[in-house]
Amino acid sequence: MYDYMFRSALVADGSGGKPFRANVAVFGDSIAFIGNEEITRSKEVIDASGCILVPGFIDIHTHTDLEVLRNRDMAARILQGITTDVSGNCGVGVFPNSGEALRSAVMDVLGVWDDWNWTDYPSYRARLMDGGIGINEAFLVSHTALRLEALGGNAGREATDAEIEAMCASLDKLLDEGAWGFSTGLYYAPCVFASRKELLSLFSVVRRHSAICAVHHRCEGNDVISSLDEVISLARETGARLEISHLKAIGKANQKKVPQLLSMIEKAREEGVDVKFDQYPYSYGSTSLFSLLPPDILSLSRFEQRIALSLDNEREEIRKEILNPDGWDSIYEMVGPDDITAMYLEDHPDLSGKTLSEIGKIRGCDPLDALFDILSEETGLAVMTDVTESEENLHLIMKHPLASFGTDSLYSSPVPHPRSYHSTVEYLFAAVKGGLLPLESAVRRMTGENADRMGFKDRGYIREGYKADIVLLDPEKLGTDGKGNRGFRMVMVNGVPSLSDDRVLGARAGRVL
Repeated sequence: MYDYMFRSALVADGSGGKPFRANVAVFGDSIAFIGNEEITRSKEVIDASGCILVPGFIDIHTHTDLEVLRNRDMAARILQGITTDVSGNCGVGVFPNSGEALRSAVMDVLGVWDDWNWTDYPSYRARLMDGGIGINEAFLVSHTALRLEALGGNAGREATDAEIEAMCASLDKLLDEGAWGFSTGLYYAPCVFASRKELLSLFSVVRRHSAICAVHHRCEGNDVISSLDEVISLARETGARLEISHLKAIGKANQKKVPQLLSMIEKAREEGVDVKFDQYPYSYGSTSLFSLLPPDILSLSRFEQRIALSLDNEREEIRKEILNPDGWDSIYEMVGPDDITAMYLEDHPDLSGKTLSEIGKIRGCDPLDALFDILSEETGLAVMTDVTESEENLHLIMKHPLASFGTDSLYSSPVPHPRSYHSTVEYLFAAVKGGLLPLESAVRRMTGENADRMGFKDRGYIREGYKADIVLLDPEKLGTDGKGNRGFRMVMVNGVPSLSDDRVLGARAGRVL
């Protein structure tokens, strides 16, 4: 007898093929039957007529490394049908654990967690499974953690040959232990200080494991063309599989470069480079407010940063670097203070939700001086949003056949970007209701495509023998509601109902893959 039977569902199976009508049965943690025969041998029969049955959504780019400890039920993910996260992106991760330096380096992206009682990947994985988790998690090895382990507290510099060798040995071990690949964020300190030799060495280790390299490349703005060329050349030279994280061009002056970016990726694939990219469905992003500072300042500790920002002569030099950047993305210079919002300031709650221009007016000073004042005073979390690209280019990238779905979700602050809660609904609305993609293609990019890209052998599809990560959608009700979403009849993780009629059930059926 089956455990569950979805009767008369319209199935979009993750392959990109046309949806078909079928009964789908689940036994244990797997899909046991797909067909049109009338079967009643099931403990529970769910009338799925009028609904769409799809594989659980796979988020190929997110940051839930600590959120999965803070909120083990993972309601924010279940409520949008996400059943598998790929975390450790942008070079930001939690293992190997080098202590306070790593905690400080990842705080603005991953948030705060007091009890870092793991040292390596196996002990972190064991910590997650002790108590259970609401969804499946797959992890990448983060460049920041490797650099801090090998270089110590002084990671704001190029690594020596011996340090590169140590990073490669650590990466090799972590991939042997079950991590799914490597990620770097060449925009962020300390990854920004990596030499080409270091990156080639790390990419080569990943290639030997047939794993994936996920890269937030060095510049997404004025130098986006040369920056993309840099990472493609690393993949070409090493043979590593390359995933370009959240592809975009930042700044009004750079929107014309998007077609060239897409052409570069197409040409590289024609030449045999295994490169694809992911995208979240919003034209504005979110990251640390501190990331507006130049790389040489970001390489300092938070205490040293505050000292530098409190000194007039240091401020003047920092101002010059921000307004005239050389080889790095100055989001302030590209986007401007009107389109940068301090979404959450832990020590300045009265200024949260205001743009830098508005904060400057409140404080009676230039927006850049206001930014320096805030960051010199801030001892807690400081998270921003910034308008990065045009809606036209957002849709151009989304329609591209090499694109797949990610959320870039952050749960570090109490006031997160809406992508952390609504990305799947927004993606389906933009793709399907906006006429950009047929339903089956949108579902493919959110499920089977990401499973194939990561190498998940038994997830991402509605197929017999595959794990029962399943989402039952009511298309007539699909929408957003506060921090939640509507239209999710059921979400199942490894054969266990985790949501019913938009209500999270608190099941912790997830696994560390």
